[in-house]
Amino acid sequence: MSKKVHEFNDILRKVRKELFGKGPEKIHTVFVENMAVSTLYGNLTPTEKFIAKSPGGAEVVHSARTKMIQEVYATNMPEGLEELVGAKLVHLFSDIKVEENMAVSVFIFDKPII
Repeated sequence: MSKKVHEFNDILRKVRKELFGKGPEKIHTVFVENMAVSTLYGNLTPTEKFIAKSPGGAEVVHSARTKMIQEVYATNMPEGLEELVGAKLVHLFSDIKVEENMAVSVFIFDKPII
């Protein structure tokens, strides 16, 4: 894993740990042109796992996770992220499969990642 990927993953882990109280157990990121595609495994807290088992709970966890992540990046860019890749973040697409405890985030920047 390149140093840049490692540092990018550390930023993602830190953001999620601060936001949800637990960071992902494993992150796999690839840079492709102006995109960073990250797959995150082992995201859910014990409380979220418990909530997800109740009727409608998985949807509540899914909605909270996806909306909160997008809001954080839109309103409070994580420190060092854009500097690390040498580009400005213009779009973030994020989703989580609660049942599999796996999430994917696609970061789209304004120019190719250097």
